[in-house]
Amino acid sequence: MTRRVVHRIVVFISTVLIATLLPSTAIARDLSIWDRLAGINPQGYVLLMRHSLAPGIGDPANFRLGDCSTQRNLSDEGRLDAQDIGQWLKNRDVPILRVESSRWCRARETAELLDIGTVRANKNLDSLFQDNDPLNNPQTAKIRNRIIGHQKSKGLLVFVGHSVNISALTGVSLESGEGVLVRADSRGKIRVVGFSPAP
Repeated sequence: MTRRVVHRIVVFISTVLIATLLPSTAIARDLSIWDRLAGINPQGYVLLMRHSLAPGIGDPANFRLGDCSTQRNLSDEGRLDAQDIGQWLKNRDVPILRVESSRWCRARETAELLDIGTVRANKNLDSLFQDNDPLNNPQTAKIRNRIIGHQKSKGLLVFVGHSVNISALTGVSLESGEGVLVRADSRGKIRVVGFSPAP
């Protein structure tokens, strides 16, 4: 294992450990919020979803953006899980405003298989696995600002990305395919208000 790969693994494990120590992880994986949102056009809600199952950690050394053959990709189980999650969301009957994903193939494919709207690529959702400080990365700040800017907008905003990015924003560590539902309060603080289930 190269020093660079070891470094990436250490950063990933450190991020997950930090996330598990933050207060927001004490919130139970509460799904009841979806019952309250069903059939209405909710204001200010954002679902941050981790891509579904793609075995492995990080990306191969020959990773190239736009070339899925060089990346970790969804397994068959991961593809089925993404479809199931999409059906679960459709059954909640919550209007979707917009769906955006990381440009990584596993995130984009997850978002497409959800089948809940046209998927738009967002480079600010790209994996921060190699970053030494994802909490203070400009991508994290831009997604935080998007969530805050969505406060008065109607419809659910769905972002499909990566565990390390979501942990940096929320302090929550997610399983493959799981999502955390957030909303910014009047002071611009991002609050965890619920979850979507892991497959």
